[in-house]
Amino acid sequence: MRVVFSPDQLLHHARAELIDGQMLPPFEMPARAEQILAAVTAAGHGPVVTPADHGRAPLERVHTPVFLDALETAWDRWVEVHGDGGDALPLCWPARSLRHDRVPAAIDGVLGYYSFDAGTPITRSTWTSVLASAHTAVEAAALVAGGEPSAFALCRPPGHHAAADLYGGYCFVNNAAAAAQVLRDRGAATVAVLDVDYHHGNGTQSIFWERADVPFVSIHADPSAEYPYFLGWADETGAGAGEGATRNLPLPLGTDGAVYLPALDEACGWIVSRRTDALVVSLGVDTFDGDPISGFRLHRDDLSRVGARIAALGLPTVVVMEGGYAVAELGANVAAVLDGLTGG
Repeated sequence: MRVVFSPDQLLHHARAELIDGQMLPPFEMPARAEQILAAVTAAGHGPVVTPADHGRAPLERVHTPVFLDALETAWDRWVEVHGDGGDALPLCWPARSLRHDRVPAAIDGVLGYYSFDAGTPITRSTWTSVLASAHTAVEAAALVAGGEPSAFALCRPPGHHAAADLYGGYCFVNNAAAAAQVLRDRGAATVAVLDVDYHHGNGTQSIFWERADVPFVSIHADPSAEYPYFLGWADETGAGAGEGATRNLPLPLGTDGAVYLPALDEACGWIVSRRTDALVVSLGVDTFDGDPISGFRLHRDDLSRVGARIAALGLPTVVVMEGGYAVAELGANVAAVLDGLTGG
């Protein structure tokens, strides 16, 4: 399996995020990608491919141009007002009783308008890394569209929480959505997205909510108890042309392999029922027992079974890296999924 990765993805390195009422070092750090790259290549996956510069065009297929403009210029605008002594973080959001139809002029208001949490800092190098991460996903999708049976996009920062005009959850642009759109644009009639991250892929669901050509299914922690809280319920099934093309399988905290793997079987059966031509997997290994921001209890052999079950679908597959924050175990956990997927 080819591995796509750009060293530019390591440049985004935030100082702190708001966690449990404190400003603490972020869980999403460059070491995550370094650990994964070392482990998957040691396991025999590769070769490692550096993505081409695909520009903004693939992102504009799944994001609004004004949103991308806001992200691209955010750091420079922030420094003009606040200097570069800290990361750019919002402090005010357009909540239920406030207006949602007007973007403020001030950068603080812009960040609040286009974000949904205080845990996704923007730094001097964020846009460079974000663009490289997106190009990584686009390149992997192009490889699969060109005939490769599968490819691994080692994306960092992750992307599945980013909607068409909203960032958060460490995610700025939606890498999996961009990959799915590339596969559609290159001839696949139906491209399913399977999200196996511990947290619901609210951004991906939102992007494809009214589309039947990209069915979305997610297995994740119950949103009544876990981030992102406000999407991911079982009764969310899509709208308009996309009615019935969204499937959510929320699971209780404490879920282990004995509960998770049957849910994965259900998700895979649903993908088959959608007569899918290609697959994008939003791979989070924060389902692992021991992940610092997870309440699931999967072990490494469970993760290998996840990969094998996905492989049994027999579909051209792009695997896009999302979450996983037990850094010391992270690379081996990702390698276990890829081993299962490739029969290694």
